[in-house]
Amino acid sequence: MEYKKVIEECWSDRSLLKESATIQTIKEVIEELDGGRLRVAEPGGEGGKWTVNDWVKKAILLYFVSQTMQTEEVGIFEFHDKIPLKKDYQNRGVRVVPPAVARYGSYIAPGAILMPSYVNVGAYVDERTMVDTWATVGSCAQIGKDVHLSGGVGIGGVLEPPQASPVIVEDGAFIGSRCIVVEGAHIGRRAVLGAGVTITGSSKVIDVTGSTPVEHRGYVPANSVVIPGSIAKEFAAGVFHVPCALIIGQRKESTDLKTSLNEALRENNVTV
Repeated sequence: MEYKKVIEECWSDRSLLKESATIQTIKEVIEELDGGRLRVAEPGGEGGKWTVNDWVKKAILLYFVSQTMQTEEVGIFEFHDKIPLKKDYQNRGVRVVPPAVARYGSYIAPGAILMPSYVNVGAYVDERTMVDTWATVGSCAQIGKDVHLSGGVGIGGVLEPPQASPVIVEDGAFIGSRCIVVEGAHIGRRAVLGAGVTITGSSKVIDVTGSTPVEHRGYVPANSVVIPGSIAKEFAAGVFHVPCALIIGQRKESTDLKTSLNEALRENNVTV
């Protein structure tokens, strides 16, 4: 792809930022991101793995460098930034409740709802997803279809290093109130995270539904019902408990999303 070639060359040689053709290419890449025609990460890799397009992240970082600060007024609000706000929500088929903000270069799909919330550049929010009040979707985070990000959820951003995996939340997941999902964590489809769960790329996610625990790192398997937990760890000063996440049940595939969610919460006593 010509875009990739130009971005990689500019990443290695910043003097190319003086050329108008290079700046135009960078702008076109961000426009493709904004329209959802290009993504920082894509599903469908071998074994269900996602592919990270690190050159797209490089384009975002180069965009920051190449742009100048501009003042933008929206009603009584004033913003001063290098990246403008996203616009034209009516034609995009997106519901946006004041004072929700999404930056240009993020993609919000038709049918998505933004309550007063924030979506950063490079993020991808797919169809019919709800970003609830004071939830944040960080740079390059990939949020699937029919996802519910509850009030106060923090989805982290990952721009550097460019090869690092962004946060991925797959289709149909329910992320409970005040959850924190950061540092390249991966939440499988239809998983349920109870209130206050923290998942990082290195977090221990322990399945305790069987006779012996099964440990994952930074990954919540599909249909898992998860609550906050703790695990003993030995330090120089003694043994202390550090946070982890516990898989305590499974969300059923046989019922529709709403019924399945209610059953998962009731059967496993999970608070969202």
